[in-house]
Amino acid sequence: MSGMFQEILAFILSTSGWVLVSSTLPTDYWKVSSLDGTVITTATYWSNLWKTCVTDSTGVSNCKDFPSMLALDGYIQACRGLMIAAICLGFFGSIFALLGMKCTKIGGTDKNKARIACFAGVNFILSGLCSLSACSLYAHRITSEFFDPMFVAQKYELGAALFIGWAGSILCILGGSMLCCSIAGSFSKSHSQANYIYKGAASHSHISSYPRGQAKSVNQRPPPDYSSSSRMQHFDKNAYV
Repeated sequence: MSGMFQEILAFILSTSGWVLVSSTLPTDYWKVSSLDGTVITTATYWSNLWKTCVTDSTGVSNCKDFPSMLALDGYIQACRGLMIAAICLGFFGSIFALLGMKCTKIGGTDKNKARIACFAGVNFILSGLCSLSACSLYAHRITSEFFDPMFVAQKYELGAALFIGWAGSILCILGGSMLCCSIAGSFSKSHSQANYIYKGAASHSHISSYPRGQAKSVNQRPPPDYSSSSRMQHFDKNAYV
């Protein structure tokens, strides 16, 4: 029963992390313009993986999509690929987790369900690692430009989307690890049951090892003794008649 609760908790954590990772991809604020050193802010610049925008003091936003994928910087292309891979891996991990959980009636035997659950955990771990790598790569680019004294263009700070992606990555890795650990408990339980069945079968075969009709009886009387000493003791009263 504890293994079932562990799988349910792992599924909730990993699925919640996958939802956060999926919501990170279209989120606007991956990086926001820095207010360091400015007295009056007339516009706010922000960007994500698909477009760059500017919002003026009245709240009106003007956005521009990136014109060509091949003309993008390498780190943006890498972040796109990693985030899409993380979403796909999390989707397949959710399906396999539903098949491998003990509370469902599909997936075959307990041994097969444990293997499917472990495979789902691996998918969630890979999903979390891909999302974590994408967010960390994007954040590294922002911080390297911010602390570079030779960089004279607009400097940015970390946006809210990066923190959402980091949180989702941690949940995916944690839930996937719990799903992978559930396979150890399933295999140890099946091994103990098999050992018990083997011992029971061995004791039964020991009892029935005698042939039919020749099995020993506990209350069986010993055969009568017809030796000479017993006959003398039996006829000692009539010995002198």
